[in-house]
Amino acid sequence: MAIKIDYVSDIACPWCAVGLGGLEQAINKIGDAFEVEVHFQPFELNPDMPPGGQDVFEHLTQKYGKTVEQVRATQNEIKSRAAAVGYPFHPEGRKHVYNTFNAHRLLHWAGLECGAQAQHRLKRELLVTYFQLAVDLDEPQNVLDAVNRAGLDSKRAADILATDEFSAEVRAQQMKYTSMGIHSVPSIIINDKYLLQGAQPAEAFEEALRQVAAET
Repeated sequence: MAIKIDYVSDIACPWCAVGLGGLEQAINKIGDAFEVEVHFQPFELNPDMPPGGQDVFEHLTQKYGKTVEQVRATQNEIKSRAAAVGYPFHPEGRKHVYNTFNAHRLLHWAGLECGAQAQHRLKRELLVTYFQLAVDLDEPQNVLDAVNRAGLDSKRAADILATDEFSAEVRAQQMKYTSMGIHSVPSIIINDKYLLQGAQPAEAFEEALRQVAAET
């Protein structure tokens, strides 16, 4: 029986990339000792972000009440943490913050119709699109390129982007997790019972998973 992880996150969240890298390292260390299956659940950091997005420094200084220099220092720290766990960011950082609802719709589709491993591949490629390539997330082709890199059906994905398919399902999932008290990401739920929050290091994830496996 596999240990199930619900990884509640947003592709616009740099700490979510750091946390995922740590989780992936932990799963690799566990190897064949037991199976771990990761399912990605939606959380929008900026659900009201309009088309075209917002300059990243303008957004973060307004959101956190910090100076540009303080924001830049924090972003550099996150960039180092991300690189250490296999998620190198663009040397100049992301330029804009975008709405991510369409990305969540595609992740829902991937998990539903293609399976957990395919969804995981797409999650990685969407993080690459946002943080490493730092391209316009409102441009559908950039998102479809991530679908292609993940080895999924880009025509099916394009059809989803052209409609509101899976919109209701994604909103329902978001409401489910916020009603559970999750208001920051990443939040990691193990076997519907245990909650870890934040970008934990690989060692913390590994210890938690081994404890749950022993109990199971």
